[in-house]
Formats: sequence, structure tokens, C-alpha cells
Amino acid sequence: MKNYKILALLLVMATLVVFTAACGGSTTESTQPSENSSQEAKEEVAKLEGSVVIDGSGTVYPLMAYLAEEYMTNAQENVSVEVSRSGTSAGFKKFLVADNGTDFNDASRKIKDKEAASAKELGIDAKELKVALDGITIVINKENTWATELTKDEVINIFLASSGLKKWSDVRPGFPTDPIKTYGPNENHGTYEFFFEKILEEQDLVEGTNLQQEYPVLVDLVSKDKNAIGFFGYGYYVNNKDKLTAVKVDFGNGPVEPSLETIKEDGAYAPFTRPVFTYLNVGLAKEKPQVLDYAIYAMKNVQAASAETGFAPLTDAEIQESVKFLEGLK
Repeated sequence: MKNYKILALLLVMATLVVFTAACGGSTTESTQPSENSSQEAKEEVAKLEGSVVIDGSGTVYPLMAYLAEEYMTNAQENVSVEVSRSGTSAGFKKFLVADNGTDFNDASRKIKDKEAASAKELGIDAKELKVALDGITIVINKENTWATELTKDEVINIFLASSGLKKWSDVRPGFPTDPIKTYGPNENHGTYEFFFEKILEEQDLVEGTNLQQEYPVLVDLVSKDKNAIGFFGYGYYVNNKDKLTAVKVDFGNGPVEPSLETIKEDGAYAPFTRPVFTYLNVGLAKEKPQVLDYAIYAMKNVQAASAETGFAPLTDAEIQESVKFLEGLK
């Protein structure tokens, strides 16, 4: 009887072993397709290749260059995203070319009517994508301790030819009698056009203003000239705080320092705030998967990239609207 019980126990244990093995085999088989599917998905994502060509605004350049590097590092290592900075206007000339223009043109202003007409004539569907907010920042030399706070009118008059201000003491009694040296980006840049059209209201810039193509050159010139005062996008100031001082501008309610908090379309620095853009050639995005993929990636990640590169980010609603449009091109 005892032997019978032992035999029965052994039979039960053997059955359990067989059952467990069977279950183990079943589990292995069920997880294998999932692993294969995951691998296939990775291969599907990794297969994009080719190039994405971007030119245009020097102001938007740091933001787009940052996004391009992130994209090539974290999303599509076989895609080459080439970002240049010839300036908004010069960039539109490269963008508005039949068949072989650039894929994107970064712009620190809206497309002009004549540029939009050219796009229509060439059959180019140029989609405006608003990417961030920028503040026109007035910068002075670190040794300038007298003009750290200026009114909006004082800033305008310093750069306005008709005002006749030549010495710092002409701006305000008590300022030094030294000559004012004005600096800014040249006519290729949307920043120059915005400053001329919106801030100076299309009145002539003071004669002798040192206008430069490259923003790093402007930073260097102002940093070496005690009597210098210049203007450019907030991002270039933020990355050179050790070399320059940003002027606090009084728009009527006290001096306001440009910052990510004040550079808003309804913020305290609003009079000197502007949106910045990239324009996408929709036809090329439909023809080249890597161009559309980059556009979607850029818009999905532009809010985080903005803060990293000296821009105030857009709202979620604005981003979602752009992403929805781009997803619809697939």
C-alpha cells in the first residue's frame, strides 16, 4: 500500500513537470513574435536616409541647428540635416527656386507679398510654421554703466537718423559726451527688417551704423567698444551674457529686462517681441519622406528646444495645430 502511494505521488509530480514544460514552451512561442515585431518596428524607423536642406534666418539658426543635431543623434542617424544661415531674405531666394530649392527656409519675419507671389508663380506650396517667440534685444558694452535702462523712445531715437543724436549726452543729460556707436545685422536678415519696419516704422537708420552679416561678429564688436549699442535676437545675448549687457527697456510701466518670462506676445516685453518661423516646401515634403519626418520631429520637440536656445516657447495648441497639418501630409 505504501509503495502504491509513492508510485501515485511520483506520477503526479511527473505530470506537473510535463505540464510546466509545456507552459514554458507556450510562453516562449507567444513572446517571440512580439520581439520580432519590435525589431521590425526599429528597422522601419531606421530605414530613412538622404538629406534635409535648411537655410535662412541667422536668428532662428541656433534653434534649428539644435533640433537638427538632436534628430540626427536620437531619431534618424542616416539622414543628414544641413542647416545654414544666409539670412531670412537671402534664404528665401534659395527656397524659391523651381525644382531644386531648399526644403525649409527659416525666417525671423513673415514671408513678404512679393515672395509669396513668387512661390505661387513657381508652383511652390510654402507652409508657414511658427516655431517660437524672440525678443529684439538692445545690447551694450559691459563697461557702459549709464545706459542700462532706457525708454522705448530713447532706444528708437538712438537708431533713428532724423533724431540727430550723436553723443550719449544727447540722449539724456548726465550721460557721457562720448560718441554713440550703433551696430546691427545687415539687410539680409529679418531682424534688420523687423527693426526697420516695426520699431523704426520704416524711417531711416542713423548713418554710419555698423551692419554685419554674422551675429558672432556683432557680439565681438559690441563687446570691444565701450560706446557701442546694438540690436539682435535674445538668443545671441543669452549665449554671451559674459560679454554684453542687455538694456532694460521702459515701455511706459517701468524698465523691463528681456527674458523667457517677459518675451511673450502679451508680455511686458511685447513691443519688442516677434514670432519666428520656418517655411516648408510642402511638395518636397511629400516627395521626400525624410523631409516630412524631420518637420514632424522638429515641431514635436521645438518647445523644449526653444528654452535651450534662448526663445520663448509656443503654446501647446499652436504646436498641435502644426503637427496635425504635417501628419496629414503622410
